[in-house]
Amino acid sequence: MFEKKDDNTSSTADVFRPAKGSAKVLIGHGVSINGEIKKADEVQIDGEADVTMKTDNVVIGVTGDCKGNIETHNMDVWGKFEGEVKASGTLTIQEQGSATGDIEYQNLQIKLGGQISGDIKKSDKIQPIKKDSKPSEDNNSLQEAMKKEEK
Repeated sequence: MFEKKDDNTSSTADVFRPAKGSAKVLIGHGVSINGEIKKADEVQIDGEADVTMKTDNVVIGVTGDCKGNIETHNMDVWGKFEGEVKASGTLTIQEQGSATGDIEYQNLQIKLGGQISGDIKKSDKIQPIKKDSKPSEDNNSLQEAMKKEEK
């Protein structure tokens, strides 16, 4: 009897604890928002938004009209975006989508009909190999210097 009650208690506690990756924000069609979105994993904008946010994934729906500063991993634009974007993963502009402003991306995909304009640049990730190669070159130089001294 007590074991069943304990099982029910633990399952009830799990209902109140959000699952990892469940921090989702949906701004519906007809809704207008102005502000900052914090600690969201996924944001979907189908209404009007003037926001600053840092998130993993952003989707601007067909009816979405977004302005602001966005730092994200992936961004999928079906509607309209204007502002500053830094996409460390993939920026996708869909058939009816348009993005305007300061746009920095790692990977870019523009579907036929999609539009992009403004200051657009591909970001270069810093390669850790380059950082490692310099010290190893210094080590080789040091080793060569030691060999020269031994001779």
